[in-house]
Amino acid sequence: MPKPVEDQHALRAECGSCFGLCCVALPLTASADFAVDKAAGTPCTHLREDFGCGIHGRLRTEGFPGCQAYDCFGAGQRVSQRTFGGRDWRHHPETAEQMFAALPVVQQLHQLLWYLDDALTRTAARGLGPQLRALREETDALAGGPPEALAALDVAAHRGRVDPLLERTSALVRARTPGGGRDRRRADLLGARLRGADLRGADLRGSLLIAADLTGADLREADLIGADLRDARLHGADLTGALFLTRPQLASAQGDLSTRPPHPLPQPAHWRG
Repeated sequence: MPKPVEDQHALRAECGSCFGLCCVALPLTASADFAVDKAAGTPCTHLREDFGCGIHGRLRTEGFPGCQAYDCFGAGQRVSQRTFGGRDWRHHPETAEQMFAALPVVQQLHQLLWYLDDALTRTAARGLGPQLRALREETDALAGGPPEALAALDVAAHRGRVDPLLERTSALVRARTPGGGRDRRRADLLGARLRGADLRGADLRGSLLIAADLTGADLREADLIGADLRDARLHGADLTGALFLTRPQLASAQGDLSTRPPHPLPQPAHWRG
């Protein structure tokens, strides 16, 4: 069985082992998340020669909270060090196009690995273990493919095979939760007043929770896959056991030391003042 999520070091970004790929490969759109427009394949003006960020400690104050919330799930170092064998795009410009194209593909696959690892820790879904493990091994193998295979990969089709199994996992877990089964899937909860709400075991997949007030809400075992939590207020909220929650979702929200994220996710640094 794969190691629990907390031991999945490969699914955590190691910027020191990456060639600043997210700062180059991905486009930026001037918005509340990014202070500037930037085309895909163009280095950010704050990217240093050593591939570090010149404003890393000031991203939020400089208008780049979207960078602080972004997480490649370890795809950056895998593409940099394994797919391309440690050859960086500055000294080996012939690798640049394929390298930049590989990053978002591997990032999506690694995010699926994160979800599958989460599912594999759920006691209620133990009977799905063989299928989950098989899909995890296949997903990891795809992420480790050569640049040509990554470019040709239909990630949406692969996700279409993984998602039904994640849904079954979610249903099994939530069925054991008091009040579980409430369907708020893809609900428009923009700015909703949900202070102190009992959302235990709720299906909040793909829900729009931007700027929602979830202060003190009970979100234990809620399915939050794909939920948009940008600027959602999670102060004092209980997210213990929440399904498929990711670091970027937490980092895009507001919270404090009384917020209880699911293990093993830490509280984002900006929640600590």
